[in-house]
Amino acid sequence: MSKYLVKPVQPFTLARGESIATLLDKMGGTSFQARSLSRALEIWVKMLKDKASILLGLAGAMVPAGMRQVIAYLIENRLIDCLVSTGANLFHDCHETLGYYHWQGSEKVDDLALRNEGIDRIYDTFALEGEFKKVDSFVTEWSATLEQERPYTTREFLYRLGEKLSENSDQRGILTSAFRKKLPIYCPAIGDSSIGIALAEGRVKGTNRIIFDVVQDVIELTQIVTSSPSTGVIYIGGGTPKNFIQQTTILAPVIFQWQGEGHKYAIQITTDSPQWGGLSGCSFEEAQSWGKIAQKALKTTVCCDATIALPLLVSGLTEKIGEVERGLRLEFSMGEALEVSHC
Repeated sequence: MSKYLVKPVQPFTLARGESIATLLDKMGGTSFQARSLSRALEIWVKMLKDKASILLGLAGAMVPAGMRQVIAYLIENRLIDCLVSTGANLFHDCHETLGYYHWQGSEKVDDLALRNEGIDRIYDTFALEGEFKKVDSFVTEWSATLEQERPYTTREFLYRLGEKLSENSDQRGILTSAFRKKLPIYCPAIGDSSIGIALAEGRVKGTNRIIFDVVQDVIELTQIVTSSPSTGVIYIGGGTPKNFIQQTTILAPVIFQWQGEGHKYAIQITTDSPQWGGLSGCSFEEAQSWGKIAQKALKTTVCCDATIALPLLVSGLTEKIGEVERGLRLEFSMGEALEVSHC
């Protein structure tokens, strides 16, 4: 018998009333992306059972696509410890927290007609431009109430925005949940979003002089990594959030004399391919050449639309939570400076 023939494929069997967790476990006996998705659930559960701090990178139009409550659930139940997001997802989170909607639409539509009606399109999803401008105004006016004489990390700024949103709404959203749970959110490209547009409007009007210290963001996120016995990373898409998290293990030995060897656990859900040389599609094996991922890391890549894979993965995770006892956890003081401690 060849050394390569270790485990036969298990034909997937159907049974009425099975849980999603059971379905995903059974998918682990099959092949292709079904097995990868099952492996992702297995790794996430191991992260929770271990003493790993879990860093989630969020890219793509996940909030307009309906994934907002999934991310909020992860925050509320501390199934992640830190979020790094695009500014767009956080703006769309503000939009829905303030009571506005994204609408089911179609990609087969006259976009010039949409423009005439003030409707913006995100593939097959619609939003009202007038409502976006109201959210812009909310951010512009609120930012004018902040202290203007010092720079902000994006973490502190977003924490305070979550606080303000919590005063206006009792909805569970990404920013409001992070505020209530004191979970740090970073947005390294915050200017590349409608939050940046709103702040630029205030700057021009003379109502704010908000400046971000994104270098301190880099230091703080690295501090989270070095304060953890081990770390796991989960990437929904790629983009800036992915590499912002990845680079912490390169900086950590330089500024904190860290002796770690990269992230111990790694999951990514992506539709990007590695052969074009972009970091969104780069494999974890490529990242290992940089020392970003540990040599013996438990890792998997799920090549799938995240709006399919993420709800299934988190639903399966919720069913397994009863089996999970989290190890050592980090606690955060979310004031002007980030303080990290163990509980």
